[in-house]
Amino acid sequence: MNLTISSQNTESTPTNGTGQPLNQNCAPILSLHFLIVILALVGLAGNAIVLWLLGFRMRRNAISVYILNLALADFLFLCCHIIDSLLRIIDSYGLYAHNLSKEILNNGAIIPYMSGLSILSAISTERCLSVLWPIWYHCHRPRNMSVIVCALIWVLSLLMTIHSWYYTIFINGFQDVHKNLWKKADFIITAYLIFLFVVLSGSSLALLVRILCGSRRIPVTRLYATICLTVIVFLICGLPLGIYFFLLFWLGVHLHYPFCHTYRVTVVLSCVNCYANPTIYFFVGSFRKRRQHQSLKMVLQRALQDTPKEEGYTTSHLQETMETSESKD
Repeated sequence: MNLTISSQNTESTPTNGTGQPLNQNCAPILSLHFLIVILALVGLAGNAIVLWLLGFRMRRNAISVYILNLALADFLFLCCHIIDSLLRIIDSYGLYAHNLSKEILNNGAIIPYMSGLSILSAISTERCLSVLWPIWYHCHRPRNMSVIVCALIWVLSLLMTIHSWYYTIFINGFQDVHKNLWKKADFIITAYLIFLFVVLSGSSLALLVRILCGSRRIPVTRLYATICLTVIVFLICGLPLGIYFFLLFWLGVHLHYPFCHTYRVTVVLSCVNCYANPTIYFFVGSFRKRRQHQSLKMVLQRALQDTPKEEGYTTSHLQETMETSESKD
């Protein structure tokens, strides 16, 4: 049985023991689709602004490359699910019934999800290394490491997902050997997600302990606040979808009625996570600033500022700090 596709189908047409559909019990799924569309539209706008500013209006440094790719992953994830939800809303009214495109969108959303988790893990790991071993980090870190890491993350996520697609959509169900290969492909994806979660949790915890409990006090910059808030929101809102994939791919657990809403609920939470990321950037960048007229560019620069927060900073000081950081990378 195709775990990936069947998990999506159970949410729309679950059955009871007699084979009778339980669509009346899963009617709230339509409301969840409308909620996904609303959240995705707002999240797309926020991430599009971040992509525009970091991609075309600001000089990029090490951390901004990661944030740029994280915004891209969130943008693609929201695109996949907003199109999928729109197709399912149309399907509920009997106007569209092409299930293949909907399944491709659902499976395609795994690529930006894995990429976003990988990028967030890379950000947390780099900041942890820079705090625990600052001299070694600044002396041995390659100049274009951020670009290389992000490129590898996207390629790895794409290859793993395409490998799973090949056995899931095109040849699944024909031979037992193909079923075994398909199970191995899903096993690799799940193991990779678990590895990323361990890396993200371990590096974030080590960074937090070092900042709060270290013998030498490390000043909390806006960048650290941005990273900590982003990780916390992901653990609350983004992680449930990864747990669902773990139950589905690794343990083979199918969530039927009365848990037929579980997948869509995790998608809603992941959309909240994608929507929250640009909100965090602009909130941290504008926090406790008395100037009323601030451009989004300056607010985003301030959110990625890796120097102690000082209320007396002027625009020229902030620009000088950003240029100094860029020159080092």
